[in-house]
Amino acid sequence: MNYPLFIARKIYNGGDKTRKVSKPAITIATVGVAIGLAVMIVSVCVVLGFKHTIRDKVIGFGSDITVANFLTLQGSEQYPIQVNDSLIKVLKDVPGIKHVQRYAYTQGILKTNEDFLGVMLKGVGPDFDTTFIHNNMVEGSLPHFSDKESHQKLVISKTIADKLNLKVGQRIFAYFINDQGVRTRKFTIAGIYATNMKQFDSQICFTDLYTANKLNGWEPDQYSGAELQVNDFSQLNPISSLVLSKVKNTVDHYGETYSSENIIEQNPQIFSWLDLMDLNVWIILALMIAVAGVTMISGLLIIILERTQMIGILKALGSRNRQIRHIFLWFATFIISRGLLIGNIIGFGIVFLQKWTGLIKLDPQTYYVSTVPVEVNLPFVIALNLATLLVCVVVLIAPSYLISHIHPAKSMHYE
Repeated sequence: MNYPLFIARKIYNGGDKTRKVSKPAITIATVGVAIGLAVMIVSVCVVLGFKHTIRDKVIGFGSDITVANFLTLQGSEQYPIQVNDSLIKVLKDVPGIKHVQRYAYTQGILKTNEDFLGVMLKGVGPDFDTTFIHNNMVEGSLPHFSDKESHQKLVISKTIADKLNLKVGQRIFAYFINDQGVRTRKFTIAGIYATNMKQFDSQICFTDLYTANKLNGWEPDQYSGAELQVNDFSQLNPISSLVLSKVKNTVDHYGETYSSENIIEQNPQIFSWLDLMDLNVWIILALMIAVAGVTMISGLLIIILERTQMIGILKALGSRNRQIRHIFLWFATFIISRGLLIGNIIGFGIVFLQKWTGLIKLDPQTYYVSTVPVEVNLPFVIALNLATLLVCVVVLIAPSYLISHIHPAKSMHYE
């Protein structure tokens, strides 16, 4: 039988109502641990939700990895590369690659009777993964994107629709200026999307891959490039290196040089900003664990002082200092565990309330989302619970040595 654990359980479950000082101390310590853990859970879930929501939106307009012309990746001009079936097969065979799709960009001007706006048309084909745009549609629907013919359909953002006062089903002229002169096309607005990512919503429209290719004057097998999705974003860098090794310095049939970049290299400012949030989380975790630890130290000292007579009796009966320290450490562990249970209930309650109701709103123009996003990472939360328990118990080891200074004879006179 574990003697310290047995005594600690008896003390904790005894419910001694005569302890007028230790009961408030135990309550305060429990509340301190509970609030600290609840704040940590909410902070972690919000930051994870925010980071992954913004990351997915940035990736949604492009891809995890882009294979394109070396000159295109070095500047803003669009240069074509040959993307044939053999290249797509090579890219699909790279370990970790989930999906490969072709795309083509072309610049144009949308014009109504009252206004005009410069936009970037992204041509996509039947291999285009529509999940992201479909989830962000607010009006209309996604047309069938073709690489064989032009359907003259256009999907625009709500930002563009509001600027030009456009509605679904309305027709609009678009003008394209390049080396071949000025070209005019008449598109029908098939759908309107909104992601709240201003830098993308203000300029990107979606149309047929065939249309974009023809407007650029490229050959049928020439495109802006290929977009690759990975199975696991945490493995982006090694997979990106593998893709680069496959295409680096290779030249297509038209003499164009291949290269590749991942989404972090293409948008370093956004991902650096998201990485800064990790620092905020670590600061919050450190502060909350410190608060929980301090309240537990205060509570343990009060409990030890109030039970001086009990400590003296245990010593008189032959208990060693180490055994008595373990009794109070087990007692503190019970208090911490109860605080962790309450903290988990509070923390997960707040997180799921926000997840299901979207109670807390945000300005989408500033934060790119209309409600506070949350994401529950169960392994991380379990690790957070274990780390809090471990840290709180460890910081109590030093205060528990106060027991060594309590003498049995003197403790009998302690009031």
